[in-house]
Amino acid sequence: MAFMEPEIINLRPENPDVKLVCYCAGRSDRLPFNEKRKAILIIPGGAYSFCSDREGEPMAFAFLTRGYNAFVLYYSVASHAKYPNPLIDASRAVKIIKDNAEKFCIDPDFVFTIGFSAGGHLAGMLATMWHRKCVYDEIDMPYGYNKVRGAVLCYAVITGGKYAHRGSIDNLLGMEHSENADPAVIDDISIEKHVDERTVPMFLWHTVPDTTVPVQNSLMLADALAENKIPFEMRIYPDGWHGLSLANETVGVKADFTYVQRWIDDAFRFLESL
Repeated sequence: MAFMEPEIINLRPENPDVKLVCYCAGRSDRLPFNEKRKAILIIPGGAYSFCSDREGEPMAFAFLTRGYNAFVLYYSVASHAKYPNPLIDASRAVKIIKDNAEKFCIDPDFVFTIGFSAGGHLAGMLATMWHRKCVYDEIDMPYGYNKVRGAVLCYAVITGGKYAHRGSIDNLLGMEHSENADPAVIDDISIEKHVDERTVPMFLWHTVPDTTVPVQNSLMLADALAENKIPFEMRIYPDGWHGLSLANETVGVKADFTYVQRWIDDAFRFLESL
């Protein structure tokens, strides 16, 4: 299968590090299924401090071989990470993908997102908070244009409360010791607090021994999804640490986590059902 040279699109002229890297299969008369692919927006983790390479390009190629065109988002981090900047970056990325559906050979009705750790939090915001006024104040687009069809959240940061990954929440709120922030501010960026009828279907996975982002994050979100009757699927694995990505040697994982590696096939089947 032939792939085009990745295209890089800057999302913020004032910050060249905020960009969308586009991985697309080449057009071919001999590969008619490539004429209009589904799209996946990939959001790496990194505690809103950086964007992890292990959850970027390797994931793009994993989805390319499954028939998707893939787009890796490098969003606002560190001193630029204060909410709502990352949510605006993700929304702008979805808009660019849909605006260029013909160029990218994708079906704009089938744009999904996948996020890891803090990137999972951003994917979760996109899945639950796509409708927020702050997004439309910054981006001129029709209401709902930035809404994805479904989301995959991998060992995701979900809450700003008791089980928070404090470093991610500190960076997102632009403050130290965010545990002392106004509870209303914490609730505003806690994904589990914002699941409603506008929320998109989700696939979640986590490992029980995760000491960086406790498994309770995914469990809390699953409870909110169930309460609001939003379609979802979840995998909780008894072994494994935080940040496994593909859980194989491609991303530097030498331990035998064959059973964890199945998450991507399960997630793919879930997305294909939507």
